[in-house]
Amino acid sequence: MRRMYFAALACAVLTSLLISCGSRQGIDAAQAAPPPAQVVEEPDLNLIRVDRPERFKLAVAGERKELPELHATGIISADIEKSVPVISLASGRVVAVYAKLGDDVREGQLLLKVLSNDISAASQTYQQAKADEELARRQLDRAKLLYEHGAISLNGLQVAEDADQKSLVAVNAAAQQIRTLGSDVNHSDPVIGIYAPVSGTIVEQNVVNAGSVHTPDNQPNLFTIADLSTVWVICDVYENDLPIVRLGDSASVKLNAYQDRTFQGRIDNIGRVLDPAIRTAKVRIVLRNPGLMRAGMFVTATFHGRSGKSYATVPGTAVLHLHDRDWVFVPAAPGEFRRTEIVAGQLRDDQQDVFSGIAPGTRVVNDALALSAESAQ
Repeated sequence: MRRMYFAALACAVLTSLLISCGSRQGIDAAQAAPPPAQVVEEPDLNLIRVDRPERFKLAVAGERKELPELHATGIISADIEKSVPVISLASGRVVAVYAKLGDDVREGQLLLKVLSNDISAASQTYQQAKADEELARRQLDRAKLLYEHGAISLNGLQVAEDADQKSLVAVNAAAQQIRTLGSDVNHSDPVIGIYAPVSGTIVEQNVVNAGSVHTPDNQPNLFTIADLSTVWVICDVYENDLPIVRLGDSASVKLNAYQDRTFQGRIDNIGRVLDPAIRTAKVRIVLRNPGLMRAGMFVTATFHGRSGKSYATVPGTAVLHLHDRDWVFVPAAPGEFRRTEIVAGQLRDDQQDVFSGIAPGTRVVNDALALSAESAQ
């Protein structure tokens, strides 16, 4: 009986302890809870309210399109299609030179004279052919007379006619040889003149007075005459820049000697082989020469791409420079303007380029400084 009494007492004490602990935990949790949050709205510093907003005139952002540009250096050269070599088919020695590198010459103008043994040999051959032709003609006349009197057969007459025809062919061939060498069959002078085949400018000279002249197979051109009314500009364009350059596009060219003038040309050819050392391709521009351009001049060519980028433009007064940043004011509501950050570019003719922040067509306050001063009051 006593044992049952102690067990009931222990259960009562344990129950009391549990109730006491639960009550204490409930009180501690309530005290540890944070106070209710209070949300405080911060004012929008970029939103400006003004009285009489009509005082601030608005401007509409314009649009500027910019095409990519590529600058490349080049050199002026003669148009190969309009360059004519001057050669001599007769070898010999130069006895006189009447033109030099850089001279402007006319078609048919005497350039130099050559004393040639080839002409002497060709004249001798021609004279011998003429003598043989005269003898063959006399023999033919005699054969015709004898045939009419029955003194020779028809075969003898035909042999004489054949000899006369062959002698005439030999005379024509000898005369043509003299004309090919540059001389005249009516003059046996071994000195021949070399004349300009076309009008133009001498851009190459490989002959001097008293120099020797060989056949074209063994010697470069005596002269090269080029028509410089149209010239080529040969530029080196790097591999990564080739997408900007297109056949038929226009290109602007400035001469290093005349920086104040710009000439317009057309891209005529883009090289298909890159220089393995510097990774460039040759780009050829065809250009009309007003008379200032000379072969060998250095130039700077500007190529314009077909597709580029566009961005907004606003008046320069519409941009507020504050804390190393740029801003414009955009109408938000009646009597309210929102200060909007932009990324400004170059100022051109009182117009400010805007790369980001607003789009073309956006209305902005024309005088940003005045509005900023009004809001500061």
